[in-house]
Amino acid sequence: MFVLVEMVDTVRIPPSDFERQLNDAIAEELNKKLANKVVYNVGLCICLYDITKLEDSYIFPGDGASHTKVHFRFVVFHPFLEEVLVGKIKYCSQEGVHVTMGFFDDILIPPESLQQPTKFDEAEQVWVWEYETDEGAHDLYMDQGEEIRFRVADEVFVDTSPTGPAVATPDAPAQPGQSTAPPAEESGDKKEAPYTLIGTICEPGLGLLSWWSS
Repeated sequence: MFVLVEMVDTVRIPPSDFERQLNDAIAEELNKKLANKVVYNVGLCICLYDITKLEDSYIFPGDGASHTKVHFRFVVFHPFLEEVLVGKIKYCSQEGVHVTMGFFDDILIPPESLQQPTKFDEAEQVWVWEYETDEGAHDLYMDQGEEIRFRVADEVFVDTSPTGPAVATPDAPAQPGQSTAPPAEESGDKKEAPYTLIGTICEPGLGLLSWWSS
Protein backbone atom coordinates (compact mmCIF):
# COMPACT_ATOMS: atom_id res chain seq x y z
CA MET A 1 0.00 0.00 0.00
CA PHE A 2 2.81 2.40 0.89
CA VAL A 3 6.09 2.48 -1.00
CA LEU A 4 9.36 4.41 -0.78
CA VAL A 5 10.08 6.37 -3.94
CA GLU A 6 13.48 7.86 -4.73
CA MET A 7 13.24 11.42 -6.04
CA VAL A 8 15.52 14.28 -7.03
CA ASP A 9 14.60 17.96 -6.82
CA THR A 10 16.24 21.37 -6.52
CA VAL A 11 15.13 23.04 -3.30
CA ARG A 12 15.14 26.81 -2.78
CA ILE A 13 15.91 28.00 0.76
CA PRO A 14 15.16 31.70 1.44
CA PRO A 15 17.70 33.82 3.37
CA SER A 16 15.38 33.92 6.39
CA ASP A 17 16.07 30.19 6.91
CA PHE A 18 19.87 30.37 6.63
CA GLU A 19 20.22 30.23 10.42
CA ARG A 20 18.57 26.79 10.51
CA GLN A 21 20.22 23.44 9.87
CA LEU A 22 20.23 22.86 6.11
CA ASN A 23 18.67 19.38 6.40
CA ASP A 24 15.80 20.69 8.53
CA ALA A 25 15.07 23.59 6.18
CA ILE A 26 15.16 21.31 3.12
CA ALA A 27 12.91 18.70 4.80
CA GLU A 28 10.31 21.37 5.57
CA GLU A 29 10.36 22.70 2.01
CA LEU A 30 10.02 19.22 0.50
CA ASN A 31 7.04 18.40 2.72
CA LYS A 32 5.43 21.74 1.82
CA LYS A 33 5.87 21.01 -1.87
CA LEU A 34 4.93 17.33 -2.03
CA ALA A 35 2.97 16.15 1.03
CA ASN A 36 -0.69 15.37 0.21
CA LYS A 37 0.00 15.96 -3.50
CA VAL A 38 -0.35 13.45 -6.34
CA VAL A 39 2.71 12.99 -8.54
CA TYR A 40 1.75 11.79 -12.02
CA ASN A 41 2.36 8.04 -12.46
CA VAL A 42 3.86 7.86 -8.94
CA GLY A 43 1.00 8.16 -6.43
CA LEU A 44 -0.14 10.23 -3.45
CA CYS A 45 2.84 11.64 -1.56
CA ILE A 46 2.52 11.28 2.22
CA CYS A 47 5.70 12.55 3.89
CA LEU A 48 9.48 12.75 3.54
CA TYR A 49 11.26 9.58 4.69
CA ASP A 50 14.90 10.66 4.48
CA ILE A 51 17.45 12.69 2.54
CA THR A 52 20.09 10.51 0.91
CA LYS A 53 22.34 13.10 -0.72
CA LEU A 54 22.87 16.86 -0.81
CA GLU A 55 24.78 18.39 -3.70
CA ASP A 56 26.45 21.80 -3.66
CA SER A 57 24.30 24.84 -2.95
CA TYR A 58 24.30 27.86 -5.26
CA ILE A 59 23.14 31.46 -5.00
CA PHE A 60 22.16 32.96 -8.33
CA PRO A 61 22.40 36.64 -9.34
CA GLY A 62 19.30 38.58 -8.39
CA ASP A 63 18.14 35.92 -5.91
CA GLY A 64 19.48 35.81 -2.36
CA ALA A 65 18.14 32.30 -1.75
CA SER A 66 20.24 29.14 -1.94
CA HIS A 67 19.42 26.41 -4.45
CA THR A 68 20.40 22.85 -3.58
CA LYS A 69 19.96 19.69 -5.62
CA VAL A 70 18.60 17.05 -3.23
CA HIS A 71 18.29 13.27 -3.52
CA PHE A 72 15.63 11.95 -1.14
CA ARG A 73 13.05 9.23 -0.47
CA PHE A 74 9.35 9.95 -0.01
CA VAL A 75 6.59 7.76 1.44
CA VAL A 76 3.95 7.34 -1.29
CA PHE A 77 0.50 5.76 -1.26
CA HIS A 78 0.46 3.54 -4.35
CA PRO A 79 -1.20 0.14 -3.86
CA PHE A 80 -0.19 -2.61 -6.25
CA LEU A 81 -2.76 -4.22 -8.52
CA GLU A 82 -4.71 -7.07 -6.87
CA GLU A 83 -3.86 -5.74 -3.39
CA VAL A 84 -6.75 -6.07 -0.91
CA LEU A 85 -7.59 -2.90 1.06
CA VAL A 86 -10.18 -1.93 3.66
CA GLY A 87 -12.08 1.35 3.44
CA LYS A 88 -15.46 2.86 4.24
CA ILE A 89 -18.32 3.65 1.86
CA LYS A 90 -18.35 7.42 1.30
CA TYR A 91 -21.47 7.47 -0.87
CA CYS A 92 -23.17 5.63 -3.72
CA SER A 93 -24.13 6.85 -7.19
CA GLN A 94 -25.09 5.41 -10.55
CA GLU A 95 -21.33 5.18 -11.28
CA GLY A 96 -20.88 2.71 -8.41
CA VAL A 97 -19.75 2.68 -4.79
CA HIS A 98 -17.37 5.47 -3.78
CA VAL A 99 -14.94 4.43 -1.04
CA THR A 100 -12.71 6.45 1.28
CA MET A 101 -9.68 5.42 3.32
CA GLY A 102 -9.73 8.58 5.39
CA PHE A 103 -6.68 10.15 3.75
CA PHE A 104 -7.64 9.14 0.19
CA ASP A 105 -11.15 9.43 -1.27
CA ASP A 106 -10.82 8.71 -4.99
CA ILE A 107 -11.74 5.02 -4.99
CA LEU A 108 -14.57 3.69 -7.16
CA ILE A 109 -16.11 0.23 -7.31
CA PRO A 110 -18.18 0.16 -10.55
CA PRO A 111 -21.53 -1.71 -10.65
CA GLU A 112 -20.15 -4.66 -12.62
CA SER A 113 -17.55 -5.25 -9.89
CA LEU A 114 -20.08 -5.45 -7.03
CA GLN A 115 -21.45 -8.71 -5.63
CA GLN A 116 -24.22 -9.92 -7.94
CA PRO A 117 -27.13 -9.56 -8.28
CA THR A 118 -27.22 -5.89 -7.26
CA LYS A 119 -29.53 -2.99 -8.00
CA PHE A 120 -29.40 0.77 -7.39
CA ASP A 121 -32.10 2.15 -5.11
CA GLU A 122 -32.90 5.60 -6.53
CA ALA A 123 -34.91 6.67 -3.48
CA GLU A 124 -32.22 5.76 -0.94
CA GLN A 125 -29.29 6.44 -3.31
CA VAL A 126 -27.58 3.21 -2.31
CA TRP A 127 -26.60 -0.03 -4.00
CA VAL A 128 -28.44 -3.12 -2.76
CA TRP A 129 -27.12 -6.67 -2.91
CA GLU A 130 -29.98 -9.14 -3.39
CA TYR A 131 -28.50 -11.90 -1.26
CA GLU A 132 -30.00 -15.33 -1.95
CA THR A 133 -30.64 -17.69 0.99
CA ASP A 134 -32.72 -20.84 1.54
CA GLU A 135 -35.49 -18.57 2.83
CA GLY A 136 -35.44 -16.36 -0.23
CA ALA A 137 -33.69 -13.14 -1.24
CA HIS A 138 -32.64 -10.55 1.34
CA ASP A 139 -31.78 -6.94 0.44
CA LEU A 140 -28.43 -5.94 1.96
CA TYR A 141 -27.87 -2.19 1.68
CA MET A 142 -24.43 -0.70 1.07
CA ASP A 143 -24.91 2.18 3.49
CA GLN A 144 -22.64 5.17 3.95
CA GLY A 145 -19.97 4.53 6.58
CA GLU A 146 -19.98 0.74 6.21
CA GLU A 147 -16.54 -0.88 6.17
CA ILE A 148 -15.79 -2.62 2.90
CA ARG A 149 -12.95 -4.81 1.69
CA PHE A 150 -12.01 -4.49 -1.97
CA ARG A 151 -9.31 -5.53 -4.39
CA VAL A 152 -7.45 -2.97 -6.52
CA ALA A 153 -8.29 -3.81 -10.14
CA ASP A 154 -6.92 -0.75 -11.95
CA GLU A 155 -5.55 2.74 -11.44
CA VAL A 156 -6.08 5.93 -13.44
CA PHE A 157 -3.71 8.89 -13.48
CA VAL A 158 -4.89 12.16 -15.06
CA ASP A 159 -2.53 14.98 -15.96
CA THR A 160 -4.15 17.99 -14.30
CA SER A 161 -1.48 20.49 -15.32
CA PRO A 162 -2.96 23.87 -16.29
CA THR A 163 -3.62 24.44 -19.97
CA GLY A 164 -3.45 27.65 -21.96
CA PRO A 165 -6.45 29.88 -22.65
CA ALA A 166 -8.85 29.02 -25.45
CA VAL A 167 -8.11 30.62 -28.81
CA ALA A 168 -10.83 32.10 -31.03
CA THR A 169 -11.27 30.33 -34.37
CA PRO A 170 -10.22 32.41 -37.42
CA ASP A 171 -13.62 32.08 -39.13
CA ALA A 172 -15.48 33.45 -36.12
CA PRO A 173 -13.59 36.50 -34.84
CA ALA A 174 -14.66 37.77 -31.45
CA GLN A 175 -16.52 41.06 -31.30
CA PRO A 176 -15.21 43.87 -29.08
CA GLY A 177 -16.00 43.03 -25.46
CA GLN A 178 -16.94 39.44 -26.33
CA SER A 179 -15.20 36.56 -24.53
CA THR A 180 -13.31 34.04 -26.67
CA ALA A 181 -13.55 31.29 -24.05
CA PRO A 182 -16.06 28.49 -24.69
CA PRO A 183 -19.03 28.08 -22.33
CA ALA A 184 -18.29 26.28 -19.08
CA GLU A 185 -20.16 23.14 -20.13
CA GLU A 186 -18.11 22.95 -23.34
CA SER A 187 -14.70 23.73 -21.87
CA GLY A 188 -14.47 20.60 -19.78
CA ASP A 189 -14.87 22.58 -16.58
CA LYS A 190 -15.50 19.42 -14.53
CA LYS A 191 -12.61 18.83 -12.16
CA GLU A 192 -11.02 15.41 -12.55
CA ALA A 193 -9.21 13.55 -9.79
CA PRO A 194 -5.48 13.26 -10.57
CA TYR A 195 -5.33 9.69 -9.20
CA THR A 196 -8.19 7.20 -8.96
CA LEU A 197 -8.27 3.58 -7.86
CA ILE A 198 -10.77 1.23 -9.52
CA GLY A 199 -11.74 -1.61 -7.20
CA THR A 200 -13.69 -4.81 -7.23
CA ILE A 201 -15.50 -6.07 -4.16
CA CYS A 202 -14.00 -9.20 -2.64
CA GLU A 203 -15.76 -12.55 -2.71
CA PRO A 204 -18.59 -13.15 -0.21
CA GLY A 205 -17.21 -13.22 3.30
CA LEU A 206 -14.63 -10.58 2.47
CA GLY A 207 -16.85 -7.72 1.33
CA LEU A 208 -18.94 -5.61 3.66
CA LEU A 209 -17.34 -6.52 6.98
CA SER A 210 -20.30 -5.62 9.18
CA TRP A 211 -22.55 -8.10 7.32
CA TRP A 212 -20.30 -11.03 8.13
CA SER A 213 -19.21 -10.15 11.64
CA SER A 214 -22.73 -10.46 13.02
